[in-house]
Amino acid sequence: MSPQHNRRTFFITGVSSGLGRAFAQAALDDGHSVVGTVRKSADADAFSATAPGRAIARELDVTDDDAVFAVVDDVESTVGPIDVAIANAGYGHEGVFEESSMAELRAQFDANVFGAVATIKAVLPHMRRRRSGHIFGVTSMGGLMTVPGLAYYHGSKYALEGILETVGKEVKALGIHVTAIEPGSFRTDWAGRSMVRTQRSISDYDALMDPVRANRIAASGNQLGDPVKAGRALLTVIDSPNPPAHLILGSDALRLVTNGRAAVDKEIAAWADLSRSTDFPDGAQIAN
Repeated sequence: MSPQHNRRTFFITGVSSGLGRAFAQAALDDGHSVVGTVRKSADADAFSATAPGRAIARELDVTDDDAVFAVVDDVESTVGPIDVAIANAGYGHEGVFEESSMAELRAQFDANVFGAVATIKAVLPHMRRRRSGHIFGVTSMGGLMTVPGLAYYHGSKYALEGILETVGKEVKALGIHVTAIEPGSFRTDWAGRSMVRTQRSISDYDALMDPVRANRIAASGNQLGDPVKAGRALLTVIDSPNPPAHLILGSDALRLVTNGRAAVDKEIAAWADLSRSTDFPDGAQIAN
């Protein structure tokens, strides 16, 4: 750990693999303590062994609201004040919108939105009382742009983006930072065992979706992003006196988000006159 760094306690959901594990390992390597949540006891034992005494595992299903609050309160009382909370647990859902069930949508939001929100709600009162802390929510480049076949996933990440940005504005004056992390394609299991895929059933979508699904499966394990470097980037943000509200990770994410937002900006400009035409001439403008 660098001498100028303060020793911190991290709370990270979903540390058994992927970016959650990478973020936890970066913090441990830098001398911090990490309380990481996992779903299975075997994963808890494996995580605790990575840094005995500083890697502390808790079994947790983030879709159980009461359990999330209980675990966070227990950590605060037995381990110590949580300085950095990372709502990372979640999964990907791939499926054509028309083919995907309502049950799959609810499950996607349960994990990616409600689980993250419960985590943030659980840590926030403690941080507010201390007037310090940094909350991260792991969304995706898919929270700022879209591609066919990920409607439910995009919906969950767009929802989380809006919540995180709003919370950041609400707690800024209370000494608490909020950052949404938007990773691109990283060399994790996201496109493999961590993704739920809806069975194809409507042939009208074959020409669009068959290549998309094949390319995503083929790219799994060969993604551009390095999880170790993502962990280091996280530590850089935590040490910043003015951390960002949005942190894009990966040059692919930077390109795709920039292009996607540019397309939206272009369309807004093209229809601006019609947008203005619906005003009352003496109406009140909303303050920014």
